Amino acid sequence: MCGRYVTSSSVAELAEKLDIDDVRAEEEDANYNVTPRSEVPIVAVSEERGRVLDRVRWGLVPSWAENLKIGDKLINARAETIRKTPAYRHAFAKRRCLIPADGFYEWKRDPAHKTKQPYFIHPAAGATHSAAGAAPFAFAGVYATWRDKSVDDAPWIRSCAIVTTGANASMAAIHNRMPVLLEPSDFDAWLDPTNADHDALEALLVPAPANEIDLYPIRSLVNKPANNFKELLEPVPV
Repeated sequence: MCGRYVTSSSVAELAEKLDIDDVRAEEEDANYNVTPRSEVPIVAVSEERGRVLDRVRWGLVPSWAENLKIGDKLINARAETIRKTPAYRHAFAKRRCLIPADGFYEWKRDPAHKTKQPYFIHPAAGATHSAAGAAPFAFAGVYATWRDKSVDDAPWIRSCAIVTTGANASMAAIHNRMPVLLEPSDFDAWLDPTNADHDALEALLVPAPANEIDLYPIRSLVNKPANNFKELLEPVPV
């Protein structure tokens, strides 16, 4: 799964690296400890505006949901079941997006000490499964729109989920799941809302090659969501 990640690239950097046509996202400080319910940048395609960079809530809230709480359980969409799961199947069919991330966190269980060691996972030098061979990653994502039907004139809320798949060989030493990391050459196919070749789209949802990522252990400071500073990324010996 992916429960925490980093988005430190500026809006201007994302717009350049992801070939954005319309920037709707306001500039915000770097977030070194992104948690569910956060407003996060995504890239989606609009017929009128092209590639749009905007911010939405992390934790997908389907249109049929009674309230926002369901989003807390829908931060990750499993690639293996995304076409069939009621919460995600419509979004997979029509509302696919990229979720930029400069890296993500995962925890390795240590049975001997009954603790978990956090790791930071980021693009390897020259990685092709990232924009321009450098940070950020482009996670495969899906999004939805929702409005509270019990409130007159309630605002529309957009939300997203990260698509996850099985771990590659590098990641498997830490965890058995990882985000789907899309290559730039696949962005257009994934983002095109008129693309109905679902078999081909599903074929994109596979682990990135092991040499596309680097990872290293970090301090347990990241365990506390309130900690949000660059020093979280500092490596430690294990």
